Amino acid sequence: MEKLVLVIHVLSALAIIVLILLQQGKGAAAGASFGAGASQTVFGSEGSGSFFTRATAIFAVVFFCTSFGLAIIAKNSSPLAEGIPSVLDIQNTQQTDVPVIETPASNSDVPAVQDEQ
Repeated sequence: MEKLVLVIHVLSALAIIVLILLQQGKGAAAGASFGAGASQTVFGSEGSGSFFTRATAIFAVVFFCTSFGLAIIAKNSSPLAEGIPSVLDIQNTQQTDVPVIETPASNSDVPAVQDEQ
């Protein structure tokens, strides 16, 4: 299962790269507005912008889904996942190694605070 998701992930990444490289920039629309080659396009007179944009969006969704799928597969198959404590376990078992020393107040050089009430 992991290999299938990984193959789909790599293919969708390559498809996104190819589709982005095939798209025309915004400056290329200025020449097409005067009719330069618009009648000879494969995708019609509107151009290939909407097709490439939709295909890129579809492959981007597939890429993100496979990314999440691979993350879940890696988390579930990790041998270290069982030994990692959760945050609640850490907070409940956390103890300090610093000893508490109680000093008598009568031997202190600091004067006692008196309430002025």
